[in-house]
Amino acid sequence: MYRVSVDYSFAAGHALRGYKGKCENVHGHNYKVRVNVAGDQLNAIGLLVDFVDLRAALRKIIERLDHRMLNDLEPFDRLNPSAENLAAYFAAELGRAFESQPVRIEAVTVWETDTTSATYYPAPVRGASP
Repeated sequence: MYRVSVDYSFAAGHALRGYKGKCENVHGHNYKVRVNVAGDQLNAIGLLVDFVDLRAALRKIIERLDHRMLNDLEPFDRLNPSAENLAAYFAAELGRAFESQPVRIEAVTVWETDTTSATYYPAPVRGASP
């Protein structure tokens, strides 16, 4: 099994609906996102996935969120923009971007600060390899 990771950062604002405390108010974070992809086989030149392609796919998703108010953007206009939900969102979007490749999204971690993060582990697709 091979694992490849890329990190990317962005800034955005949000407010947690239904939260009792400071985070119910509008505030912002300098987010960091780490994507781990995994697979059993390398391609003809010895790569699981090109770092450039993985970063480009992540950048495309982040460009939609960067320096924006997350609560105003779909799906976070109805889904709370928590670190947990952001991690699941990135995993789903990246899963679609790489569905034709022999890799799977293993985990996505979203940091709101240097010391707080949430990680989402998508369920493996039955019958899929890896």
